[in-house]
Amino acid sequence: MQPGLFIFDCDGVLVDSEVLAVEIDRMVLEEHGWSLTREQVIEHFLGIPMTKVQEGLEEHLGRPLGADWIDSLEARYKESFEKDLRPVPGIIEALEQLEDPRRVASSGTHERIRHSLTLCKMLGYFEDSHIFSAQDVHHGKSAPDLFLHAASSMGVSSEGLPGH
Repeated sequence: MQPGLFIFDCDGVLVDSEVLAVEIDRMVLEEHGWSLTREQVIEHFLGIPMTKVQEGLEEHLGRPLGADWIDSLEARYKESFEKDLRPVPGIIEALEQLEDPRRVASSGTHERIRHSLTLCKMLGYFEDSHIFSAQDVHHGKSAPDLFLHAASSMGVSSEGLPGH
């Protein structure tokens, strides 16, 4: 049976951003007084929304970080991505082979997803209304809400998805 819809995560699936993001996260956490290894950053924070990272850091530090913390972190990602972000090897060739509809569903902000796809020359593979962010749902990853939301944009209910 052929799938009728492909839903891609962005970071680590479409763009090779995870190595860059983990290093930035590690440096920023250290600057705020929490020294973690790359492996610990991956274990605690990879693939979760920035608001959850902020909550975890504030809980660990026992103090709020301030309103501009996420903006400062996003600026660092943007600078790093503009220099070093690349597509995941083979993904552009794979996208060129797909005929079925495709969506992006990612924990990143809409701005970050579009920026990453633009830098890697992949934005044209996804219609603007086919890009979904954790900002669009109440529960981001690891809950299935984001992917179910993206699937529902094609009229696919959870009953039509594996595991449901």
